[in-house]
Amino acid sequence: MKNDRLIPYQPLDLAEPADLVAEIRKRRGGQLINLDRMLLHSEPVARGWNHFIGNVRQQLSLDPKLRELGMCGVAVLNGAEYEFFHHAPPFLKAGGTQAQVDAMRYLGGNNFDPSSFSLLERDALELTLQMTRAIQVDPALMKRLQEALGNTALVELVTVIAAYNMVSRFLIALDIHPEDQAPKA
Repeated sequence: MKNDRLIPYQPLDLAEPADLVAEIRKRRGGQLINLDRMLLHSEPVARGWNHFIGNVRQQLSLDPKLRELGMCGVAVLNGAEYEFFHHAPPFLKAGGTQAQVDAMRYLGGNNFDPSSFSLLERDALELTLQMTRAIQVDPALMKRLQEALGNTALVELVTVIAAYNMVSRFLIALDIHPEDQAPKA
């Protein structure tokens, strides 16, 4: 199959820079995913991304279900199917339900049904919607979330949403697709 990508993915067997490739493979369980293969066109970007996003994914005190809820919500709102493809399974593993995954597909639209989410999860999704679409966030929403989560977890939730808006914009601009839908070049 011919690869017509504007910027091709780096090869799956990329070996250099060795320390960085090894760090990414370690964080990914031995694999490079298409996102990594695109990031590795720029060593400074890939290094910074791996460190920052690695911390967001693995070092926060925020409930993993809320973390993945924010990531999935951003993915849907921005049309970043790659992001949703990679974060719906961890959301389920963290305690989410298939009904919630299905409902999230409609976030931001008239057909969104929040009934399968707790009040805190609804507020987290509303925060995701406001941060992603309007940028400005309702102070009353922030106050409710602060009371429910505390300062640290709220800062972490806001960071997750902000970070994954960056991720989705990178994915969409560079036309990065889930691994099972992309050419193997």
